[in-house]
Amino acid sequence: MQAIDTNVLVRFLTGDHPEQSQKARAFVGGHDVFVATTVFLESEWVLRSVYDFSTTSICRALRGFAGLAQVTVENPTLLAQALDRAEAGMDFADALHLGAAAHCDAMVTFDRKFIKTAAGGPFDVIEP
Repeated sequence: MQAIDTNVLVRFLTGDHPEQSQKARAFVGGHDVFVATTVFLESEWVLRSVYDFSTTSICRALRGFAGLAQVTVENPTLLAQALDRAEAGMDFADALHLGAAAHCDAMVTFDRKFIKTAAGGPFDVIEP
């Protein structure tokens, strides 16, 4: 198994670079690969900020990639929950933070949108 970086995942998903996209698809197609949570986090940002993908398109693409037989996701439950929360309107990074902190009593932030979108979640998201 070999770990892939964000640029390999992005090239695989976008197909925007003739040489690198083909190499990314061939590599992933021919190897068992590991994808860290941080690679999904960075890929979401790149797809949203650089490629102007919609949240729905990003979630569909990341879910599809994570579901490939040769792909091992660092924390598949965390990723699935974060994608669900992102589709429901939460920022993807915030959703990952929330899921990773599920063992805590509360998440403390100054981000009012995060507080609002996390309402009714697994634990309180509050201001200090």
